Amino acid sequence: MAFPRMLRVRQKFDAQRVENIPAEVDSQLDRLQLGQVVQPGQTVAITAGSRGIANIAVITKAICDHVKKIGGVPIVIPAMGSHGGGTAEGQREILEGYGITSDFCGAEIRSSMETVVVDETPQGIPVHFDRNAFECDHVIVAGRVKPHTGFVGPIESGLHKMMLIGLGKHNGAKIYHRAIADFSFLEIIRAVAASVLQKCGVIAGVAIVENAYDETGMIAAVAPADFYEREVELLKTATAWMPRLPFRDVGLLIVDEIGKDISGSGMDTNVIGRKYNDHAATEQDKVRVRRIFVRGLTEATHGNACGLGMAEFTNKRCVNSVDRAITQINSMTGNHPTSAAIPAWYETDQQVLEQALQTIGLVEPENARVVHIANTLHLGEVLVSEAYLSDVEARDDLEIVDGPFEMPFDGEGNLIAVGSSH
Repeated sequence: MAFPRMLRVRQKFDAQRVENIPAEVDSQLDRLQLGQVVQPGQTVAITAGSRGIANIAVITKAICDHVKKIGGVPIVIPAMGSHGGGTAEGQREILEGYGITSDFCGAEIRSSMETVVVDETPQGIPVHFDRNAFECDHVIVAGRVKPHTGFVGPIESGLHKMMLIGLGKHNGAKIYHRAIADFSFLEIIRAVAASVLQKCGVIAGVAIVENAYDETGMIAAVAPADFYEREVELLKTATAWMPRLPFRDVGLLIVDEIGKDISGSGMDTNVIGRKYNDHAATEQDKVRVRRIFVRGLTEATHGNACGLGMAEFTNKRCVNSVDRAITQINSMTGNHPTSAAIPAWYETDQQVLEQALQTIGLVEPENARVVHIANTLHLGEVLVSEAYLSDVEARDDLEIVDGPFEMPFDGEGNLIAVGSSH
């Protein structure tokens, strides 16, 4: 089969960036005057999640340093629902993989899956909260604000979600995701957050917004009373700053890697156009991708292949790297069993392409509209097929770096990753 020739294309995004992260964290927290609340020697729990947030270790350390500056004792708490196989050690390992260690942060890491039920919402939902965080004198909730991969509303993924899913651990995450079958996401978030803010000693939020190049674009310290209003504003900014595919209509999207460090859904549904339906673009999606081929998992996802079920194709290497137990725990906790499904798979990438390119319509394979990306977080440089050449040349925000060239395969019939030279 003749495959399409490819172009290496650079996308130009407008991108605000924080240059001095520790100084910005300290300056933002100074505005909240937490020294008037935190007494000398009191413990302050600081959340750290499982997402691959840019500079997350530096940001976490800066929060710890600020707590020490005002006389408090920082305690880092893994806040990641059921990730890490739903075990305390697995969650600690995820943080260490991001460089969040006791030595680096100058703070103890307390990892446990144990929760306390601090309240019950008007809907009858028990409010779970990490026991270690609850036993600290105060809590600072830190997390990235961005569009959620499945929920739609004025707030989606951010400080509220960290209070619910992150600090709710496996027990809370499981119950909240089940409750979504009966109540709206916004109802649950508002009710649970109200309980957490009232009963769990939250004194501040540190919201992170990233730019389209996976860089820290903004850091905002938020007072608890302002969590909702500020997160609504920050979500609008995060949505405007998100990276995107260079084209709205794609026959075949090739993704080098997916993982929980890339997105909660392995690959960001806001990018690939599968937010409202696992296997087809809807009228609400901004992108129309007919077929998806996932080539592998990130090392940092530790075998968690949640999201692989959204793809139609994969290869044997990817299937062999899946940790079924970890994947199924996470997918069932999220009440999304199809995310753990295994797509059609073949021995090599070349065999996958031979099959996939026959399923995208009447177009001949060499003329197919193909986009090849590293992952949904890093879209600054992508490969696109020659069918897009005239479109690329007509746009100021796209620059041809190389090509056209033949699809690059190694000696075993597998594609060369986007980040490698062909």
